[in-house]
Amino acid sequence: MQTWRRWAAMGVTMGVIGALFPLLGSRRELPVRHEAPLRRLSEPQAPAPPTPELRGIDLLAPKLRSGRLEAPLDGGLSAQLTLDPELQSAATSVLERYDVPEAGVVLMQVKSGDLLTYASRVRGVEPFDVNARAEAPAASVFKLVTTAALLDKPGIGAQTEQCYRGGMSRIQPDELRDDPALDRWCASLAMAMGKSINVVFARLARRWLTPEELSSKARELGFGAPVPFEVANEAARAELPSDPLEFARAAAGFWHTTLSPLAAASLAQTIANGGVTYKPRIVRSVRRDDEVIWQAPHEPETLRRALPARAAHELTTMMLQTVASGSAYKAFHTPQGTEYLPHLAVAGKTGTLTRHEADRHYTWFVGFAPADRPEVAIATLVVNTAIWRIKAPQLAREVLRAYFADRRAPGVTPP
Repeated sequence: MQTWRRWAAMGVTMGVIGALFPLLGSRRELPVRHEAPLRRLSEPQAPAPPTPELRGIDLLAPKLRSGRLEAPLDGGLSAQLTLDPELQSAATSVLERYDVPEAGVVLMQVKSGDLLTYASRVRGVEPFDVNARAEAPAASVFKLVTTAALLDKPGIGAQTEQCYRGGMSRIQPDELRDDPALDRWCASLAMAMGKSINVVFARLARRWLTPEELSSKARELGFGAPVPFEVANEAARAELPSDPLEFARAAAGFWHTTLSPLAAASLAQTIANGGVTYKPRIVRSVRRDDEVIWQAPHEPETLRRALPARAAHELTTMMLQTVASGSAYKAFHTPQGTEYLPHLAVAGKTGTLTRHEADRHYTWFVGFAPADRPEVAIATLVVNTAIWRIKAPQLAREVLRAYFADRRAPGVTPP
């Protein structure tokens, strides 16, 4: 049975046919761009000038000096940061306005790796850098890694279809077995990404991937090591179990993986940049009083090609569904359906998990915009308690509004 007939049948029986029309009618296609080929990454690059030791750098409270944000260093030095003062202020203001218990925001230029926003907030405890911590579960953001591994298999792409049953909030053993008599619904991989349909990823991972293959893809995308960056940060982890059921659950984003906002922004930048990872950069220069003693190179520093260009393009196509008609639709549209970022396609992935015993409700948004000509990659993490005022997708929307309003994008208003 065709996908749309399955969804229509579900709508008739469950009374949600109206909610599905946006999903089927607003699907965005990513135009294929013909660009000059990337320089071979195996070719030697001119060595970057050595970065001075940044002892004592504190990114939690940068100071404005002569229109730029700076952070003090030991020895009477100061680091001039790449951060945009207005965007940094806008992100911080949103965190304060909604009294977020714990959150991190990283906004990165796709084509340079420069960070424009690096905001962190914790309430009621000693401040720490949320962006550098990998305590939070990666949740459904890990579906990006699983999908990247699946795209290595012949014939799998955004339109690959998987029928399913159950598995929306948890995955039971019997839900991993294909059964045409019980599998009432079907979804393409793009639809599953947009709606974050857990069991689709669990089934495909169990059928096509091994823990070793998925672990390898996770390492290629930055898991297992700290992000090369000016300040120390914790490594994102992917500890994938060999048990078939737990492996399938992990591939769908149920525990076993952790992520920091910094690493999440790097992942988004990689996909937006056609699969090539640039080193994130937050220090533009180092000064002693008014004397510049070190200047960052103009060109970005390439770390690796983490994905084939085709895989990055397919992932982008799938991530478009998240905002256009999926799990972040409400965050990026008014109740009347008006876009907060009109004429700007946003590619993204949400994630949600709760540690009930600790009363910690994690939400993620990882993505980039505009999807067809990426300028900025973003990662937002919000850790709420049972009572909350804003989640990560709304936070990402507000930061992106600030960025594009500042650039006078038509129809975009500041937060």
